[in-house]
Order: sequence, then structure tokens, then C-alpha cells
Amino acid sequence: MKRILSSDEAPAAVGAYSQATTNGDITFTAGQIPMTPAGELLDEEPIAVQTEQSLTNVEAVLAEAGLEMSDVLKVTVFLDDIDAFDEMNETYADFFDEEPPARSAVEVANLPKGVGVEIEAIAAHD
Repeated sequence: MKRILSSDEAPAAVGAYSQATTNGDITFTAGQIPMTPAGELLDEEPIAVQTEQSLTNVEAVLAEAGLEMSDVLKVTVFLDDIDAFDEMNETYADFFDEEPPARSAVEVANLPKGVGVEIEAIAAHD
């Protein structure tokens, strides 16, 4: 049975989507952009700062399901400029320092609100 997850520690969903959904075994987060829970958009910040906020949002949404970053199986990173990959990856590694999940990183033409990165995750419950 699908259950909707929502955390006040991440930006509210604005549109026809949920911050995350779970069936109790697997949790899927929506793509998280570099926006604070208070709604401050960090689109002018360096990609490292944007990546940190995006992953902090993912972490908060997963916590609502009782999960940690170590429970993440797969991450997809969307970048508006693939040349920012190394900077993103350096910050990303701080969140997944041991046994990192599978990951895809792709360049896209545009991201919501003109940000430089959007990150989504799939995690498993024990």
C-alpha cells in the first residue's frame, strides 16, 4: 500500500507531487532542489552549496520514513551543466562516504526555478 511522506525539514511540495512515497519496503523521494525548508532558493550559490542543500533535503525526507542515507540504493543527479560534475561529486561524497549507492548523473537543459542541481533517491527499508 502506498503511503505519502512529508517533512517540515525539507521544502514543501509545490504541485501535483509528494516529497516521497513508500510501500514500506522501498521509498522514492521526489527530486530535491537547493531550496531551504523556509523556501529560500539557493540558485545563485556555487554548485557545492546547491548540492549540499539538495542532499540535506533528501536526508530530511528519508528521515520521515525512518531511513538514513546509508539506506539509499540509487541516486539520480540532474545537473544543468555537466562541467559542474566534479564540484557536485566532492560534496556528494560527504553524504555517502562508505558504501555509496548506485548513481546516475546527467546534464539536462533546464531545472526547476533555474537551479543548477536536482537530486532524487530510492532507499530500502530493512
